[in-house]
Amino acid sequence: MKTTLDNWKLWLIVSLTLGLAPFVPEPHIVGKLRWLIGGAVGMQPIDWFDLLQHGFPFILLFRALIIKFCK
Repeated sequence: MKTTLDNWKLWLIVSLTLGLAPFVPEPHIVGKLRWLIGGAVGMQPIDWFDLLQHGFPFILLFRALIIKFCK
């Protein structure tokens, strides 16, 4: 039985909209990932929560894709 968590098309749309928002001047998650790769110097708890919030749709997308292609 297919659930909402297994719907990769839904998570692709959510990832491309909410996961990348705001888009200008660069996607928000890209800036947070650069900050993290740079050593996360000065990251506050709100920044970690923000990274999790924008990254979670991508996590669910990867989960759904793994389930789809491994069955």
